[in-house]
Amino acid sequence: MREQEFIQLVWDYYYQHKRPMPWRDNTNPYWVIVSEIMLQQTQVARVLEKFPIFIKQFPSFEVLAASSLGEVLQAWQGLGYNRRGKYLWQIAQKIMQEYDGVLPDNPDILVNFPGIGKATAASIIAFTYNKPTIFIETNIRRVYIHHFFSEAENISDNDLLPFVERTVSKDNPREWYYALMDYGTYLKTQIINPNRKSKHYTRQSVFEGSNRQIRSQIIKLLLQGPKTLAQIQDIIRDNRVQDNIASLLKEELIQNEKNYYIIS
Repeated sequence: MREQEFIQLVWDYYYQHKRPMPWRDNTNPYWVIVSEIMLQQTQVARVLEKFPIFIKQFPSFEVLAASSLGEVLQAWQGLGYNRRGKYLWQIAQKIMQEYDGVLPDNPDILVNFPGIGKATAASIIAFTYNKPTIFIETNIRRVYIHHFFSEAENISDNDLLPFVERTVSKDNPREWYYALMDYGTYLKTQIINPNRKSKHYTRQSVFEGSNRQIRSQIIKLLLQGPKTLAQIQDIIRDNRVQDNIASLLKEELIQNEKNYYIIS
């Protein structure tokens, strides 16, 4: 397919089927960052449910930064990967303390923020400031592999990036990326997932019985109040509890004070 035909196809789909989302209707920097961190490894439907509740409790960088980690993690319950809630809290603090509450408009600065990698930094700038940054996420990857690499295997994102760069809208990159993502979501329902041809493809591990589940259970317990190791082990009967407590301590999601584990 020629690139101009591809561009027209994506826009045509989007104009007919674009998905309404609150962070698309309101593209202020805070809403964009909250949505982008929430959407990492979480289904859109879950984020649509949790986003307005979180925004109501923490309506700005200033309010979020001034809140406790415990308050943030309590609000984060149901989104998974609690460290992302902590990253968002730390991002708000960094923006308030180092940038006078104003989100930098340079992705090279944002990559130094907690929990923000190169692709997320570029997406935040595109969605907030409508700048034609270049990035790939799972739905975008699916679209370009399907249309330009359908016969290939073991495809690197570096193979895709030149196509992303040549086709990105210079006038309205924000909407173009919305269009790509919506079209990619549609493709997922129509064809065998092209992302399986990507060398970056990995299946998400099963949650039930995993260390992720144990970590989540520990966080939920400590949000109810301080607990000793014995109290935690009495409730979560798994021999991996102590190792997971150690990893949560290392990540500073929890603390140990006088033999009680807490979330500050």
